[in-house]
Amino acid sequence: MTVTKKSALVGLCATLLFGSPMLAQNTQINGAGASFPFPVYTKWFSEYQKLHPNVQVNYQSIGSGGGIRQLSNETVFFGASDGPMTDEQLAAAPGKILHFPTVLGGVVPSYNLPGVTATLKFTGPVLAEIYLGTITKWNDPQITKLNPGVALPATDVTPVHRSDGSGTNYIFCDYLSKVYPEFKQKVGISTSVNWPGGVGGKGNEGVSGLVKQTPGAIGYVELIYAIQNNISYGEVQNHDGKFLRASLETVTEAAAGAAKAMPADFRVSITNAPGANAYPISSFTWMLFYENPKDKLRAKLMVDFFKWALTDGQKYCAELGYAPLPKEVVALEEKALAKIKL
Repeated sequence: MTVTKKSALVGLCATLLFGSPMLAQNTQINGAGASFPFPVYTKWFSEYQKLHPNVQVNYQSIGSGGGIRQLSNETVFFGASDGPMTDEQLAAAPGKILHFPTVLGGVVPSYNLPGVTATLKFTGPVLAEIYLGTITKWNDPQITKLNPGVALPATDVTPVHRSDGSGTNYIFCDYLSKVYPEFKQKVGISTSVNWPGGVGGKGNEGVSGLVKQTPGAIGYVELIYAIQNNISYGEVQNHDGKFLRASLETVTEAAAGAAKAMPADFRVSITNAPGANAYPISSFTWMLFYENPKDKLRAKLMVDFFKWALTDGQKYCAELGYAPLPKEVVALEEKALAKIKL
């Protein structure tokens, strides 16, 4: 058999097995960004590779700020963020970047108070004053008033915050800025903010670790990190005045309104959403892709992965503490994927 015929036969076999000779080769796709969705992304990439052994997706949990920066510098194929990119960030990128929501999650106030077994209640203003440094003791009257019957100690409050550029920062600050104007004035809303005090930890992993090892600490982390690390987390008063814990149901409820009025670019905030059962520190998290990527092979593979994540992949959300996307949002995203130039 001639070399030409042999090459043609190999190409034919690849086409039969993978649909395209290009897809037969092993391909690695690199992404980086938010730690908030890291557990579910890890699960997704693992399950997808079982279906497509020739595709390996590597994702670094470096924080939303790092993900946006690396995507803008074109050192990764895709980014991930819990805070939508700003108009300025989008304008500075070398090409048009699209936002695609992946799952919904809740940020919870986690705390370490030995001897306190009750689930503590918090309001947005109390959380804001803790992080502004105004409330410094766990038995402060503002906290005890919310938690009658709970013997709160005179322990110092140690606020733990993110030290890296973080979408979890964005979500938490977005919420506090809506309910406490002084917080917006002094700290503001961003993936990277200047905290008045406290201790910094890198990633949801770092904040969880510091809270767990520091008596008197309070932090803000994505729900699954509090569950996995067995850290207590509290109820937060929502827009309608009801105290709620983050859960599949309460986070889903927070997205109900946004799902019906989603902007075309998917950049939307659902913190402090109205609704009796809407958890107030909830958010979408996004994957970020270039509309006209240079590498068309990886673009095709990533679009195929994302179509799977929007459908079959959503079944893995609940077991990891995330809420699946509303069906209305999935339908909009499936149409929006057609904008990516393959």
